[in-house]
Amino acid sequence: MHKPHSTIVLGDKDNVAIALTAILKDDLIDELGLTAKTDIPKGHKVAKRAIARGDAVFKYGQIIGRSTTAILAGEHVHTHNIEFTDHKTGYQFATETQNKFNVEVNAEFLGYHRDDGKVGTRNYIGILTSVNCSGSVAKFVAEEAEKSGLLKRYKNIDGIVPIVHGSGCGMANSGEGYELLFRTLSGYARNPNFAAILLIGLGCEVMQIADLVGKSRLQSEDSFRYMTIQNEGGTSRTIERGISILTELLECADQSTRQPTSVSKLTVGLQCGGSDGYSGITANPALGVASDILVQNGGISILSETPEIYGAEHLLTRRALTEEIGKKLLDRISWWEDYTARNGGEMNNNPSPGNKRGGLTTILEKSLGAVAKGGVAPLAGVFEYGEKITTQGFVYMDSPGYDPCSVTGQIASGANIIVFTTGRGSVSGYKPSPCIKLSTNTSMYRRMSGDIDLDCGDIIEGGVTLEEKGKQIFDQIVSVASGHRTKSEKLGFGGSEFVPWQIGAVM
Repeated sequence: MHKPHSTIVLGDKDNVAIALTAILKDDLIDELGLTAKTDIPKGHKVAKRAIARGDAVFKYGQIIGRSTTAILAGEHVHTHNIEFTDHKTGYQFATETQNKFNVEVNAEFLGYHRDDGKVGTRNYIGILTSVNCSGSVAKFVAEEAEKSGLLKRYKNIDGIVPIVHGSGCGMANSGEGYELLFRTLSGYARNPNFAAILLIGLGCEVMQIADLVGKSRLQSEDSFRYMTIQNEGGTSRTIERGISILTELLECADQSTRQPTSVSKLTVGLQCGGSDGYSGITANPALGVASDILVQNGGISILSETPEIYGAEHLLTRRALTEEIGKKLLDRISWWEDYTARNGGEMNNNPSPGNKRGGLTTILEKSLGAVAKGGVAPLAGVFEYGEKITTQGFVYMDSPGYDPCSVTGQIASGANIIVFTTGRGSVSGYKPSPCIKLSTNTSMYRRMSGDIDLDCGDIIEGGVTLEEKGKQIFDQIVSVASGHRTKSEKLGFGGSEFVPWQIGAVM
């Protein structure tokens, strides 16, 4: 019989009942000497001891909700007998900033060195659009380059990526919505995984090309071009001009080759989606170990998805290097509370139905597991959505919990690689930055091995330690950064996942 792995001991509180993930089902109940046995789905929770109605329920040593009924020891704990409850945790600032994790590695990756000192993990040409109205034309230009065989002439180019979206006009020309889109487009133009950018607009949109070029320093003149469809004289002439420009950009970009560089040049976006009861004890904390290794060696890791750290933000404020950084995170939490309230929503609108089927009950439980992706490194900065990251180390970028939107912001902030944990089986990719998928459980990995790069279920089923798996993830990051293609890249993902965060009225 398998013995429960130490990672499933999720915390305790004196005189308060605790919920425990039921990974081994009846074996676990027998091991703990519990009495109640019910048909508990794999990955769900059981009560370690009796829980009185109205008692706080703990997991990871933190409150995840309150019981709505009396719960027997060994009984299934889920949405039928536990509910989200608002509770305020006393915030502390900069009390846990010591470096608890110290692994120095002499690791390098093979990347594309850019003129601004950044290093790309891929060498793409981007066709960026200022407005939805130029989206189809951007795709037509990319398709023509493919059909004509133009791209095949250049061996050092990973591809031509049209970046299209549904906004750019019918919006105010100032305010939150405009600034979010402006930062996102500017950030993509500067991402080091793009060797060059062709920016295409219609000409009459709110998000004017002249403003993007004039207010935001994009790429150097040799690697950046722009035009509007109206000025070029329509679709056909824009395509013809676009191919001519692409030829020039490809000639320049093809001169870049992979060269050794320090892992300190890596910026990794940390993501989770389609989570389950395993997420917080396998893939997420293992990714946290990899994040700590990267940070220890000078790199940047970005945690995001603000609605999915709700209820666990106090763990991050303790790790903030300064009180100012911690309070900046709380300001974003307050903004989200107001934002959801005035839009008829609530912060406990997650877990999603799939997350709940996987064993997650409240947003508090999901958040505690999600924060584990950030390891134990000190929190060095808090940034707005798509804002340029200006400090090394472990940082936070505000974003929605919706994965494509959150990743879009991370790439705009400079992420040149994404690592994505999933317990339900998310499928996606995010050009220009390669995406490594990690499964939280082995059964899902076996079922979807064509989409998942690395299985973390062996932390439970195979006795692999979090430290061993974290080092394996870090090695995978270095390999992918050096050119190894991920499963999502091989499948061709990345053409539909550019999803800028939209705020404000459509007019």
